[in-house]
Amino acid sequence: MNHQETAQEIIKAVGGTNNINSVYHCITRLRFELKDNDKVDNGTLKKLDKVMGTNISGDQFQVIIGNDVPKVFDAMVKEHPALQQSPEKKETKSDNKKNVILKIFETIAGVFAPMLPAITAAGMLKGLLALFVSLGWMSAGTDTYRILSAIGDGVFHYLPLLIAVSAARKFGSNPFVAIALGTALMYPDMSTLLSSGESVAFIGIPVTAVSYASSVIPILLAVWLMSYVEKWVDRVIPAALKLLLVPLITLLVMVPVTLIAIGPLGTFVGNGLSGGINWLLNEGGLVAGIVLGGAMALIIMTGMHYALVPIILSNIATLGFDKFLPLTYISNMGQAGATLGVFFRAKDKKLKTVALSTSFTALMGVTEPAMYGVNMKYKKPFAAAMIGSAVGGGFALAFGAKAYVLAGNGGLPGLPSLIGQTFWYSLIGMILAFVVGAIMSTVFGIKEEEGDAEALAQFSPGASSTPAAAPSNEAAVNVDDMGAPTPTSDATAVAPMTGKAIPLKEVNDPTFGDELMGKGVAFVPSVGELVSPVTGTVMNVFKTKHAIVVRSDNGMELLIHVGINTVKLRGQYFESHVAAGTRVQAGDKLLSFELDQIAKEYDITTAMVVTNTADYKDIQPVNLGEITMGQEVLKAQI
Repeated sequence: MNHQETAQEIIKAVGGTNNINSVYHCITRLRFELKDNDKVDNGTLKKLDKVMGTNISGDQFQVIIGNDVPKVFDAMVKEHPALQQSPEKKETKSDNKKNVILKIFETIAGVFAPMLPAITAAGMLKGLLALFVSLGWMSAGTDTYRILSAIGDGVFHYLPLLIAVSAARKFGSNPFVAIALGTALMYPDMSTLLSSGESVAFIGIPVTAVSYASSVIPILLAVWLMSYVEKWVDRVIPAALKLLLVPLITLLVMVPVTLIAIGPLGTFVGNGLSGGINWLLNEGGLVAGIVLGGAMALIIMTGMHYALVPIILSNIATLGFDKFLPLTYISNMGQAGATLGVFFRAKDKKLKTVALSTSFTALMGVTEPAMYGVNMKYKKPFAAAMIGSAVGGGFALAFGAKAYVLAGNGGLPGLPSLIGQTFWYSLIGMILAFVVGAIMSTVFGIKEEEGDAEALAQFSPGASSTPAAAPSNEAAVNVDDMGAPTPTSDATAVAPMTGKAIPLKEVNDPTFGDELMGKGVAFVPSVGELVSPVTGTVMNVFKTKHAIVVRSDNGMELLIHVGINTVKLRGQYFESHVAAGTRVQAGDKLLSFELDQIAKEYDITTAMVVTNTADYKDIQPVNLGEITMGQEVLKAQI
């Protein structure tokens, strides 16, 4: 499924365009504001190939995509441009349920998430420049340094303009009028006037001296109020005069109101919030680090970490550092370490591959694949990640760790933001989180058998499996220290169908062809009948009947998947003759299917893979070519 198809399927699953107020994306998630969350088909969403999971934060519905989220988002808004706007909306069923505090946090997150690429790029450059100067690779007085510094400093100095654009989109007002409001506040003569030390008044009303450069809250409040003023003016002005008078009246009202009231109020609110959190971080030390470090993963899950961006930016602009940001880096390391622990404990080859790759992704600053794809799925690794983050956070704040710029995405690429007097404390805190998370995850272990069933369901979009039954007492199977069955001897499997046996690598599906699910053999059937390749127990029959899992008495687990993408048939043309828990002999009928009908729409190639390949030294197909059911086709050596 390409990005355009994925985008369209997501839109359908969230209730169609008529149910979407707006959508934007952060690093890994599509963030929807929907009219009614009850219209979402969550099951369908989770079955899409590129969807890692979903999450609800307050009333914001989030679809977790991963690194491909910008491509899916671009495909979505290319076809439906209006979706990325935030039109004025009527109160909906879900709005009535929304908590006011959560709504405020979501609004702030909605404003800042689209800006993060610019902010993090500028912060990264500032961090690298600090590193180059400290290493003696560059002098702070050179023209080259000043030009590069302008790239980083310019974004933060004119931050109110970036906020004005994003906030205007969020609140449904004209972004260019919002920019005009911001430029008036930052106009050089205005800055000179407000910083002169003399009293300033507008038609006799005193104007409080406030510096708007690098500020956050004042422009956010100003654009929010402007959205109401603009819409009211637009309603009362005749259509022929709207283009001229609506922007004019809006600015004539909003610039003075901002200078007189909103600017000072926003500065007071911003300083109060920053002061409160900074007091907690400064005075709490070890305890604050343990509590906030351990809870950071929960904060990230809700997306509320974006609501702290204004405070982080304000701290960096006014104090030159921030103590909260290092905790986000430490939390990432905890998630990465816990997923690495899963890699060490897992026996399933696919799970080991997923765990290792998502651990690396988390090290690079993108934690959602590790958090949702592995750690939360198996639960114990998630607890291990929180423990690691608590240890690392406690150490870091006990020694006053600080970040000096907002750079990167919380992983190793963002280390330049920590360069300064407390760099080593931050780095040690990150290492502690990673190591403790990995150790605790390895100690806790996982229930891999449950995870395998979930992985199979994810692999086959649209399929839901019947819970696996325990092996029959007739089947003598050893178990490892985690309670998972292990093979007791070499094993063989016979052909489950009549047709042509081919190497697995010839299957036109990378999941099977690249042996991600395990080694095995494939078939091009000539008869629409599937029989058991081994004597053992049926472990799973997928709801759509196109796939089945059988475990032999000596421990070999076989997944037989009839056709490619046949899950889309939703059981049509298939008939199951067994259920989970059924004892079968080799050659017993498992499924019947209408071969001719299926072949009209789909590739009928059928894969048979050993899902516990890692338990065997070698697995090889035999008797490739024309074959009849019952002939030996696979050997596995213990």
